[in-house]
Order: sequence, then C-alpha cells, then structure tokens
Amino acid sequence: MMQLSTKTLKTLPVFGIAGNFAEHLSQAGEDADFVNVKTAEAHAPKGMFPIYLPGFDSFVGTFPLSSEELVADFSQMQNLQLEPEVCLLLDVEYQNDQVHRLTPKAFTAFNDCSIRRPNARKISEKKNWGASSTGIGGDWIAIDNLSENGKLDNYHIASMIRRDNKVLAYGVDSPVVGYQYFHEKLLNWITSTLNTQPDFGPLEALHSYLVEIDYPTQIIVTLGATRYTPFGETGYLKSGDELAVYVYDAKQTSEANVIEHFTHHANQPFESGCFLRQWVKDISA
Repeated sequence: MMQLSTKTLKTLPVFGIAGNFAEHLSQAGEDADFVNVKTAEAHAPKGMFPIYLPGFDSFVGTFPLSSEELVADFSQMQNLQLEPEVCLLLDVEYQNDQVHRLTPKAFTAFNDCSIRRPNARKISEKKNWGASSTGIGGDWIAIDNLSENGKLDNYHIASMIRRDNKVLAYGVDSPVVGYQYFHEKLLNWITSTLNTQPDFGPLEALHSYLVEIDYPTQIIVTLGATRYTPFGETGYLKSGDELAVYVYDAKQTSEANVIEHFTHHANQPFESGCFLRQWVKDISA
C-alpha cells in the first residue's frame, strides 16, 4: 500500500470517463446527453470530462477530493448519487506537445459523486460543487502496467451505504475487467481522447486544458461507474448516510466478506484491497 498526501493530491488533475460500464448511463438518466456523440465502436466509452484542474479559473479549480466526508447543501441539491469506480494514477509523457504515453503507477477506490442535473450543458457541471464533493481512497496499490492478466484483473468493485443502521448495496458488484475498455486498449483510448476530444455536446476539449495547466506529468483518471442495484438507481443520498466503495481482490476475499467488513468492522483496516469510506454531511443544516 502507498499513500498520497493531500498536498500531493492538490497538484494532480483528475479526469473521469463516461459510459465505460454497460447500462450505467441509461440508469443514471444520462444516455440522452450523448445521443449525438459518435464513437469508434458501439461499446466504446462516450468521452472524458474534467473533475479537478489545479489552479483553473472555474469551479473545476476547486479541490474536491476527500477520503472521509461528502459535503453538499441539501437545500439546493437533492439528487446526489454515489458513483463507485476504480481510479488510476498515471505518469504522462508528451511528444510534440501531445500526450504520447501513459504509465499506470497505482490504483484506488473512487466516488465520482454526481448531481443529476437534467439541464447541465457539460458532464463536468454535474461534478465538483465544492470541497469534499468527490471521494478517493486513502490507500493506493502500486502497479506498473495495465496488461491482460495483470494485478488489477483480479479485482472487483463493490459499493454500499449504511442508512438507519441498515447496510444496502448501491452498485452491482462488478469485476474491473468488466469495463468495456480496459488494459492497453483503454490506455490508448485515454491518450487519444486527451489529445483529440472536441468541445461538443456534453464533452469538452481536454488538450487545451492540459496546455493551460502546463502539461502535468501525473494525472488521476477514474474509469467509470458500475451499474446500480435497484436501490442505488433511485436511492439518492441523504445527510447521515455512510458510504463505502471497495476495490477488492476476488482471489483473496468475497463480496459477502466485503459486506461483512463494512457492516461490522468498518473501523478496521481492509487487507484485501482499497477501501473508501465517507459520511454524507449537509452544510445547510
């Protein structure tokens, strides 16, 4: 395990991927946003979006990451959903001012929490409404590639919440290899998307952002949210909820053991992967 300090995290741009798990966009009511977005393959992700750009002169310049709490003004925002994901820490190499190579360095659990805003122009407008609006695990697991049969292939993503002393599954337990694009194909797609994605529909031109923030040599990319359980699909977050996202090694433990850990031992370390735990707080209260 390795840790990244808050000081380090504040220097790292964060990007998300839309539509990299089958059915998630339709469950989130966002598939219509992408009706005019053309992709190379029918099952390809729809695009990428900024979550945090250090020093940027807009809302995405606010540092949103927290491994402890999720804060919102519930007098203004009622439609918040947990988005359980795995994220990668990537080294970035450039050639002729273009992203040339991405090298994975580590992974952890991520909550790409979203406000379901039907009138939002861009995906990014559903993210990062302020400090502690996004979740990231405190412990990272080191890797040096994303090749087939690599370390991450054994991992699953599980998510749940505790509400009124009941533990409820939020996302469908999903293997990381269930991402529609993964391994080197995903890294190649991210490289191309960072260089060439146009400002179109819900998407933004990302290369100009990389230029503006002076060609960062490390970034965080979160790979996309799993499908929701029936509860998660309509169960918007409430103040007082306790959230959990696990990225666990399915060769070492099981979904039942993960649920057991959160239900009875959430204060104890999780030895079989990465674990994000957040408490939802209402700043209007």
